[in-house]
Amino acid sequence: MSTDQDATTPFDDALRLIALADDPTALFGPLPEGGDDPPPAATAAYRRLARHVHPDRAPAGRAGEAATAFTRLATSWSRYRDMVEGGLGLDDLTLVTRAHTYHVRHGSGPLARGDITDLHEVRYKDGAWREAVLKLPRSHRDNDLVMAEAEALGRIRERGRERHRAFYPDLVERIRHRDAATGVERRGNVLGRLRGFHSLADVRRAYPDGIDPRDAAWMWRRLLVAIGNAARAGVVHGAVVPEHVLVHPGEHGLVLIDWCYSVTVGATRTAPHVPAMVPHREDLYPPEVLDRRPAVPATDVYMATRCVEYVTADRLPRPLRAFARGCRLPAPERRPVDGIALLGELDEALERVFGPRRFRHFRMPEPS
Repeated sequence: MSTDQDATTPFDDALRLIALADDPTALFGPLPEGGDDPPPAATAAYRRLARHVHPDRAPAGRAGEAATAFTRLATSWSRYRDMVEGGLGLDDLTLVTRAHTYHVRHGSGPLARGDITDLHEVRYKDGAWREAVLKLPRSHRDNDLVMAEAEALGRIRERGRERHRAFYPDLVERIRHRDAATGVERRGNVLGRLRGFHSLADVRRAYPDGIDPRDAAWMWRRLLVAIGNAARAGVVHGAVVPEHVLVHPGEHGLVLIDWCYSVTVGATRTAPHVPAMVPHREDLYPPEVLDRRPAVPATDVYMATRCVEYVTADRLPRPLRAFARGCRLPAPERRPVDGIALLGELDEALERVFGPRRFRHFRMPEPS
């Protein structure tokens, strides 16, 4: 037989429902297949729950419980509306920071896997919906490398030339993510999403015999500017390998990504050595990295040159081969150190070989 103590009120039922809901759809129903507005049934469910747990209507002595539930309800409703408006799925995670609320797509796995990190698709609202990627280390032991990337990108943005910003990923925000199950904290970076780009490794796979050196010319020029501007800001990339150099064929764009191995070159102190090498790319590193000696701007000059040699597959004409040899001398003190200053010498060499500079269309073959 039931007693008065067993009876529950609409207030109690609403509190329990809100507390147990692990997803907004548990409160407001399934997401609509189309449209930008919540369905009427979802709006009615929200209003009904809001009436029951509004602090002004709470039973005596229970205003605190009502306020907590009302806040959680409002947050769930906001997320539900964002999911409807942004076309987000049920398998999205939500990551809330001081600056933004990120919806992390995880149902299909990472967008890409790097040497030490996974990249996840992210959407966030900043006036309009924007796309980005969340970069998280697979192990918290690599937090320092992800933090080094954020420091490098921030330093380049602050001290580098504004007109060269397109050569680097856009750092939206640095974050901390604590695993609810283990309590382990990982550091992450939210970076602007890039579309239409291919790594030099992709380019070489598409052109196994190497690309025409005339097509490599614009990649070489932009890569020198990217490392040169970074060096003037006091940053050595330390991992200029084909996987980290992205090019946009149609727009002749270039972005140098993955600054996790970067080091800061101070004016009054010796720079540290590059902390680690990219697996299977040891042959592209200069002697000072292999010997764990201090990194210098000439380190990036060496590796950028090796990337150009890699993507052209020994097709460089003799004068350009000689130019490349001068950029990868074993002793770093004998190599050029300023990529931007070196650009003038490269242009002279290119003009001697190919004549006046002309725009060439570069295309990546369509995937089969």
